[in-house]
Formats: sequence, C-alpha cells, structure tokens
Amino acid sequence: MVASSALIAGAFVGVRFELPKRFLAMLLSFAAGALITALTFELFEDAYERGGIVRAALGLLAGALVFTILSAILDRWAQPGSDPTPADEFRGSAKLDTDAAAAEKAPSKVSTRGAAGMALLAAVTLDGVPENVALGVALGEGTGGLALLAAIFVSNLPEALVGAASMRSQGRSSGAIMGLWTICAVLLVAAVVLGAGPLSGADPKTVSLPLAFAAGAVIASLADTLMPEAFEHGGPAVAMSTAAGFVLSYVLSLG
Repeated sequence: MVASSALIAGAFVGVRFELPKRFLAMLLSFAAGALITALTFELFEDAYERGGIVRAALGLLAGALVFTILSAILDRWAQPGSDPTPADEFRGSAKLDTDAAAAEKAPSKVSTRGAAGMALLAAVTLDGVPENVALGVALGEGTGGLALLAAIFVSNLPEALVGAASMRSQGRSSGAIMGLWTICAVLLVAAVVLGAGPLSGADPKTVSLPLAFAAGAVIASLADTLMPEAFEHGGPAVAMSTAAGFVLSYVLSLG
C-alpha cells in the first residue's frame, strides 16, 4: 500500500498543479538512481542466488525484451494519429509527456490529441506487476525489500503525476483520472500480496525467474523512458539527483 500510494498522490498532484519542468526531470532522475540500486541488489542478485546465473540472465533478458516491445507499442498508441511525430517536437518517450505537467510549456499534441496518459498508465501497470511481485517475495520472506520499496515509490510518483496531467490535458475529469490511477494502485497491491503469499514459499528456482524478469523490465524502463526524459529536460544537473537516488536506495538496502 505504501508503494502504490505514490500513484494516487502523484495523480492528485498531476490533476491539481503544474510544476517546473526541471523539477520534474530531477524527480525522474532521482527515481532512476534508486531503481539502479534496487534492480542490482534486490532483484538480479537475489535471482542469481536462487536460480544461478543462466536462469537469472535469461529471465532478465526476457523482462527487458518484453518491456521494450510493449513500450514501443504504447509509444505508438500515445502518438496523435498515425502520422510520425517530428523529431524536434518530441524526442523522448511519447507516453511520458512531461510538457503536460510543466508550468513553463503547454501540453504537446501527444497529450492533447493522443493517448499519452493512458499509455503511461498501461506502462506503469505492466512494469509494476513484476516489480511488486518481487517486493512481495522480499517482504514475505523477511529478506529486506526496503530499497525496492523506496525505488518503486519514487518512480511511481512522477510517472503518475505526468500521466494524470496528460489525461487532464485531454479533458478527462479529475474523478475519472483519480479512479483510473486508484485501480492501477489496487492491482499493484494485489501483486505484492501474490509475491508475499504463494510465491514466497515456492521453490527458489521458480522464484528466480520473476525476480530476474522484474530486473530486466526495470533496466529497459530506465534506458527507454526515465533516463532519456530526465536528461532531455534537466540537462547535466540530473547526474547529481541520480547519484542521490542511488545512495539513498543503497543505504536502505543495507538495512
């Protein structure tokens, strides 16, 4: 519930406020730094210890491949119509349209005519299910999970914020937007319960695959969405916020 509450909080901010674009970039890069720690020490390392390097590597590559394919499909869905978007109009991931949530710029055509908000909601759900299953496994077995919890929280917040703002720019009502993101949050809570219940007592080799799959999905989301978008709108300064996110998540993983 703590991890998924960031979706509801982010959606609320997205429908009510506009924030400086550089601040949004800092949030995204901080989330990226936290996810780097979590995927290394609480996802892939755990998958390797449970199932060996071959199983862990195959699971990671599968997670990265699936997320990459689905992300490309969702980016096409987010585009306004079937015409390709000019490079100077949108260079990052079409579904993560930070213009919609920024005070300095008007929402792009991706938000006002496309389906950027819904595509990002779908991406958060697809990416979040394996992450939250892995979180449930860690919590159910008492093996930590604090770093992964923090990383999921700080990544959910800006993504929900931007997604809700994109939906707002399309004219959706605040109630409908909050309802959609609340449903997403409930689904991800259920994924944690699944990991903490049936999967936490399963054979280690069986658990290794969803952990590695989640790590691959996180790596793909970092390379495909979070880091490019953060650097595009935050510039070199995002390096420091990425490092801060890494350090905080690492400190939590020590506990």
